[in-house]
Amino acid sequence: MSKISYLFQIGRNMDFKEMFQTTEDIAKKINKSKIKIFLDIIYCGIKYQAGYTDYKLFAMYELNKKQRKTIITRGINNELIKKCNNPKYIKYFSSKIEFNMKFNKYLKRDWLELEPDEESLAMFKSFAYKHHQIVAKTLSISCGEGVEIISVNRRNSKEVFDMLISTNRTLVEEVAKECEELKKLHPSSLNTIRVITLNKEIVAAFLKIGNNNNVVDNFNFDGLVVPINISTGIVDYLAINKEGELFKEHPLTHEQILWFTIPKWKQVKSFIAKVCEVVPEVKYVGWDVAIDKEPYLIKGNYFPEHLLYQLPSHRTDGIGLLPFFQKIIEKE
Repeated sequence: MSKISYLFQIGRNMDFKEMFQTTEDIAKKINKSKIKIFLDIIYCGIKYQAGYTDYKLFAMYELNKKQRKTIITRGINNELIKKCNNPKYIKYFSSKIEFNMKFNKYLKRDWLELEPDEESLAMFKSFAYKHHQIVAKTLSISCGEGVEIISVNRRNSKEVFDMLISTNRTLVEEVAKECEELKKLHPSSLNTIRVITLNKEIVAAFLKIGNNNNVVDNFNFDGLVVPINISTGIVDYLAINKEGELFKEHPLTHEQILWFTIPKWKQVKSFIAKVCEVVPEVKYVGWDVAIDKEPYLIKGNYFPEHLLYQLPSHRTDGIGLLPFFQKIIEKE
């Protein structure tokens, strides 16, 4: 996508009220005029394909030209996805059912798609009898929305089934388990590893941790995120939440985050190498991995979320990941 096409596209979908509010917030924060910030946002949109959210989240107002060139912005991320991911094969990632079917070997847990009929009810009763607790998911919603852990037994299985069908939560899964090291960080949620691969190579990895007793570890639901050193598997930065607060330890459980070592990190990297071979036509993927006795898949994202990659507190000398990504692409 050309810069002009990108700007035309975002212009059509622009939330101008939010953009002006962002401009005002930044101007107030750094004590500069709103017009200067507004013009700089427009400049970064033209020059670096950065939206106003990129400008704010990556603190581009603090960066010089050399540093700005290294940031993977929204427009650049869109280009990477278009270049690397064959649209004919995206269905295996965009559909939760297609994903579970294609990657079933690597899920390491039972799952079931519900239909509004007696056969599906009978299968659900057997599923409930075996697992007692289930994870219910809505097929059309992502980012952790609509996910609920539900206790179920023989007596309430019909009632739960009808409720799930009526609320369109038609994917049910066995509750995922995790090792004690990760569970201690925030016991209410499954705390997962987001691994970004490009041309089958790991280019970034993050530990995602739940917070405030939420059942998901999503950044948009009070979750914390922190980069993992790809070579060592050690967390050597402070964790951050969406409000920009930094944490050496978990604010709720007070478990240490800084210098935390990801369990079985070598196995995680070997595991990722295997899952990359399943749909090699999709070359740029964000994998969510859980770790119990061994690593296993939660989901894969064909549209990796670039906003977590290069947060200011997780960059060295303000340098983003684009140069590293470009080296990987050039090697192909």
